[in-house]
This record gives sequence, structure tokens and C-alpha cells, in this order.
Amino acid sequence: MKKNNRTKLAVMLSAAMLMSALPAAAFAESANKSIRTGDAGQTLFSLEGDAMADPSGVMADADVTKEQAEALARKYVSIPKEFTLQGANFSMDVLAGGKRNVWGLDFVKKANGKHVGSIYVRIHADSGQLLEFNSYMDNPSAKPAYPLKVEREAAGQIALDFIGTVAGGYKNQIQYNPDYGVQLLPPLTGEVRHLLRYDRLVHEIPYVDNFIELEVDSEGHITRYSFRWDDTVKFPKVDSKLTPEQANEKLRATASPELSYLLPYKTQGKREPLLSYGLQPIAIDAATGEVKDQSKESYFRGGTVSEKPVTDKPIGEEPKAGKVTEKQAADAVKTAFKLPAEAELNSSNYSESHNEGSGGTEAYWYLNWSIKKDGKDAGGASASVDGRTGAVRSFYIYNYNNPPQTSGQNMTLEQASTLAVDAVKKQLPWLTHELYFFKPDPKQYEDMNGGESRQYYFSFVHKVHGAAVQYDSINVSIDSSTGDVVNYDAYISDFAYPEKAPKLISKDKAVDSWLTYYRTQLTYRLVQQFSWNGQPIPIEKYKLMVASGEIEADNVKTITEAELVYRLVPRLIDESVVLDAVTGEWRNERTGEVTQLEKPKAMDIEGHWAQRQLELMVAYKALDIKDDKVRPNEKVTRGELIKMLVLARNSGQTYGLLSMADQSQMKASFNDVSADSSYFVYVESALEQNLIDVGDGSFNPEGKVSRDEMAELIVRALGYNALANYDDIFKSSFDDSAQITNKGQAAIVVGLKIMTLSNGKFLPAKEVTRAEASVAFFRYLQSRAELQEAPIRM
Repeated sequence: MKKNNRTKLAVMLSAAMLMSALPAAAFAESANKSIRTGDAGQTLFSLEGDAMADPSGVMADADVTKEQAEALARKYVSIPKEFTLQGANFSMDVLAGGKRNVWGLDFVKKANGKHVGSIYVRIHADSGQLLEFNSYMDNPSAKPAYPLKVEREAAGQIALDFIGTVAGGYKNQIQYNPDYGVQLLPPLTGEVRHLLRYDRLVHEIPYVDNFIELEVDSEGHITRYSFRWDDTVKFPKVDSKLTPEQANEKLRATASPELSYLLPYKTQGKREPLLSYGLQPIAIDAATGEVKDQSKESYFRGGTVSEKPVTDKPIGEEPKAGKVTEKQAADAVKTAFKLPAEAELNSSNYSESHNEGSGGTEAYWYLNWSIKKDGKDAGGASASVDGRTGAVRSFYIYNYNNPPQTSGQNMTLEQASTLAVDAVKKQLPWLTHELYFFKPDPKQYEDMNGGESRQYYFSFVHKVHGAAVQYDSINVSIDSSTGDVVNYDAYISDFAYPEKAPKLISKDKAVDSWLTYYRTQLTYRLVQQFSWNGQPIPIEKYKLMVASGEIEADNVKTITEAELVYRLVPRLIDESVVLDAVTGEWRNERTGEVTQLEKPKAMDIEGHWAQRQLELMVAYKALDIKDDKVRPNEKVTRGELIKMLVLARNSGQTYGLLSMADQSQMKASFNDVSADSSYFVYVESALEQNLIDVGDGSFNPEGKVSRDEMAELIVRALGYNALANYDDIFKSSFDDSAQITNKGQAAIVVGLKIMTLSNGKFLPAKEVTRAEASVAFFRYLQSRAELQEAPIRM
């Protein structure tokens, strides 16, 4: 392939991208000397077979040959000799002000014909710079270690040493990003990889879209490296800029919280909508304070939501629930939308299902029509109809032989908008006072050509008392030639909302709260502009025009510039949060539970012999804090102990604890742990994992726990309980062995040093304190890692 053709293709691909970072590695595939595109827009020449043996004809302009790139890769990454070069690709990364040639090399290790490891390396084909590597090893004999052998601080030093070796010239141009990749909660497994990032510094200001990123495992090995850097970017030096205090004031004045209903994904009991105030991160010009567009592709999906609903009052009543037949469902579709006379119903299906969100039952008819013309397939249509009310929920029609527009003129956006609004009035008359039309930006449809049948896409926002219902959606597509509705979809949940708008916290208070969540960051960002025939065009429109062949990439002028902005950046916390618009409390977005941005700290464990272990349990909320105290010497309850165990077994995560799809419909297994109990999910999970049994039907969550009981619970969690019950396998020589019910279990936990003796006695009846339980489960985590069995090699 000629060099100028390759450059032309690279330019065409590059124009469709925002130039903020280097593209990710792309692996070679299939044909010799084949041309394809990478994940982020680079042009790739994949080499295999003969091409790998002699690539010089294809890569004539590369300063670094494939053989030299392989030698450099083995030098930088210390690739063992048993890893052989399996594949190579030559790519062009498109930069803000040019391009970069890159070699991608795939090294593979095989044992007995089996793929057991791979290392992928990218080398700058002009300078020999290491751009990226990542590695994978299939090593089932590797055992996690707990606690970690290499903590994050030590991993950082390992990372810096490596950067000094492979990118020493850039070491003085980077700054450690303390917020990136931090695992806020202490790890509960030894299989941890520390993700570290060092941002590029420009004029002493971090440019966060250029960086060096590394991954260091808990053994201290670097498993991934990425050098995302663009030396062609030109950064303006801004001599006069707002102070951080001035920027904060500008951001505060600009901030406009949005009211919306959210639906927490997982709650105990029936799910309920949550009324919240949200605030999207914004950016302002660092010199002028002017608000900057957050999306550089706003023309494609941009638009405005109308200030008034479709109608002031509902124009019809909601259909009453009943039983809808297939014929009634089909007739409802024919009445609602235009179906050709030759359309023939060829399949139907009725289904009922339980809605996990609302707790109710849904029923739908799913119908399909075939459309034939002159005995041949000409298209089809499909629809879904509420099986209780007969309301059409969705409709879609397609026609292979749509006649061309003869008038030479498509309908206007305004005409199509009117048709979309009319369709919603007809289908959802009882909701028109709560539906707000989202009118798209006219610029995305300004190239509608006469004689070409295309579609206008419209949507409506459902608002209740001015709050957007995020989980509802209404979409309508209008054929630009015929004016017919060709696609309609309306998902309206059946939650009940208050008749009157609830009293809310003020918007000022909402802004104040959100600005404690965000921090203000000064940084650069790239802005790319396209112009064609002297007129600016948005990036998405450009992509569509290039893809359709309507314009040539070479005829488009591209300018990429850096601008200095102040932007809002979320603070580093271990959960996604939303602001309750009624109470002003922070809530966990997933569960809806009340939470805090600043995690409470126990003030009564400083210097305690179990301080570290107690902090671990507090971090995972296995132990509660009251009045800033964790009360380490109080007796632990059965509920707390089960929560500790289940969290430890699930690496501290609460999702996926139960296999049942719908917890809200579960019947409580114990008569004293109801579905609204804070222990419910943990107790039910422990029961499902056979860590406890139902017994007499009472769990007694507030009851105290003896050392004998805790020993059995820990051994069950380790998976040795059945073995422990065999007599004489685990013999104990404790002074009080005769008093121990679970002798085998006691012998195991003492032998593993999870629990200890006191003057030769196990003290089986002694009640366990919160501190003792925390230490026991910390040691359980250590033992679990040590006991992980490696497979026998035959």
C-alpha cells in the first residue's frame, strides 16, 4: 500500500475522534497485509505468515523495524525466552497535530500445546518508546496472600522506578494522581491489583487526559503499563486566570440542580421511587469564567425540553384494567397506527410477569405482521399491547420497498414534530399534562434531502411535579417522506406518586450539598473543530457524512486546540450517592439507604489491641458506630457475626449475596428476621450457603455468641465442618475439652491460629466481644488465602 493512501485513510479515521488520549492496543487478526481499523481510530496493517517474514515493503517509512521493536519489547518488559512472537501489527495513532507509527507485538507462551500466557507490547515505530504492555498468565497454582505483601504506597515506588527506566525523560513532567484507582475500602482478598496514574503536567497544571498508568499486583509485579501522551498538542499559556476561590463562586452561580425521580436498584421490600436533586459536573473557562459545553457532540443529540407540558390538563382517561384478547390487541394497533391493508398477522404471544420494581403483575400481547407485495416479502411490523388495558406500548414497521418521494421535498422538522406530539396525545391522553416534548436541534436534520426517505427521532420527558422520571421513556420516529409513525415506544411505570408536590429543600441548599461532593480542578482539555466548505459542522454529523460517502475526509479541515478550564470533579468515595430532595440526606444510589460523604470514625479504638481489625469491620459496616464509638468490649451479636462472615466470604461486596431474583418477594426464613431487617440479606445468604440452618425457626439476631458457636461458624465458612465432625480426626488436648460441644471445630480454629487458648483452656461458653470477633475474622481471611489448594500436576 502506498504511503499517501495510508495517510489519507488515517486522516479520515482521525477526524472522527476527540484527541484526548492515545488509542488502546489493538490485536492483529486474519489476512496477510490486511487493512483494518483499531478500537479508537488507528489504521492497522496486520502481519502474519509471509508478511511477518518480510514486512519492509509495507512499512517503508518506519524508523524501527519489526525485529528492532521485538528486541526493545524484550528489553523493556523482560519477556522470558519461552514467550514467542505470535503476531504483529503496524498501526498509525492519530494525534492532535499529526500521527505516530506504532508496532504492536503479541508474545505467547504455550505448554503442551495449551496457551498459558501472553504479553502484548506496543512500541513507537519512530522513536522506540514503550507505549503500552499488558500481560496475562494462566496460573491456577498461584495463591492469594492476605494481608497484601505489597500495599499501595510500596506499589507506587515500584511504578516510579519502572517509569524511570522506560520513560525517564518524562519523569519530571508527571504528577501522581492520589484519587485515581484507589480502593477506598481495605481489601478482603490478596488478589489485588493497584491501579496507579501519573498525570502530565503542563505549565505546572495537570492535563488529566495525558498520563502514565500502571497496574501493580499485590506481589509487586507490574502487570500493565500505558503511556498515553500526545506531544503534538499545543497548550496556551494563560497568564491571567481566575483564582480557585473565584472559580468556585462562578461554578456555584452556574450550578443548576435538576429534580428527578430515581429508582434504587436494590432495596429490601417493595421498591419505591426516590425524589432527588442531581447536579452534573460543569466546566468554566479558567480565564473568563464562561460556561463551557460539556459535550462537543451536542448537535447530534442536543435539543431543548419544552417548558410547558403537551397539554395543561389530561385530555383523556387512563384505560381501565381488564382482560384483553388477541383480536382486541391487534385492533388496538390497527386503530393507533397505519398498517398496510396487505399486512397479515402471522404470530402472537401473550405473557405475564412479575414487575420487581413496582411489585405488581404485567401482562402483554406481542404481535407480528408480515407485509407482502406481489407475493413477495415487502416488510413487516411488530407491536406490544398491554394485556390488561389494551394500550399500545410499542410499534415498529419496516418496508423494503418504500416508494421514493416524488414531490422532491421532505416534510420539515416542525411538521414532523407536530405529528409526533399528535401521536402521543392519541396514545397517552391521560398523561399529556406530565409529558414534555424534547425538540432536537434543527442542525442535525438540516441535510434532509428531497427524494430520500429518512426518519425524524423525537422523545418526551415524563415529569411528575416538575421532577423528571428517569426510568420512564417515550420515543417516536416519523418517516420524513410519508409522515407515518414508523417507531413508537412508551415505557411508563405504574408507581404511585403523591397528589401534591412534596416540600423540598431549597435549590441553594442542594447546590451547597453538591459542592461538598465535588472538588474544583484546574486542567486542560482538548476541543476539536471541523469545517467543510468554510462552515463548521458537528463531529457526529461529520461521522455520518463520511460514513455515507457524502463528503471526502480530505475536504474537511480539522483544528484541535487545548483550553484551560476549571471543572467539577467528584470526590473519592466508595459508593455512588444521590441527594434526597425532601430530606437533604445523602443516599446510596443503588440501595436508597441513608449514607454520608464523610465516613464515621470510631473514636474509642485508638491504641486498642484490635484497632486494625476493628477498623476493617467498621469500614465494611459490619459493626455500627454510635456516638462516634464502636464499643469494642461489648458482646458481639449473632446478627453482627453473620454479617461479618458473609461480607468476608463475599470480599466485602453486598451485591449478589442471594441467588433469588426478587428479594422483595422472599418469605423470611426466620420468624425474627423480617425482610425489612438490616440483617435480612446476610442471614438469608448465610442460610443459602449452608452456614446456618433454620432450626426451630428463630435466629435471635440480638443474642450473644459463645466461642464454641463462633468456632463452628468459621469452620463452616472454611468448608471443613463435615470433616470436623468425624471423631478422632482432630484431637484437642485443651484443659476444658470435655466442656466443648464442637471439639473438631475448636481444634481446627486453634490449629490455624484463628482463635487462641487462655491458660490452656478454650473457654467454649465465653461470650465473644466485638473486638475478639473482628480479630477472628481477620485471621479467617488470612487462613482462607493460605488454605487455597493448588491443583496437582500429573
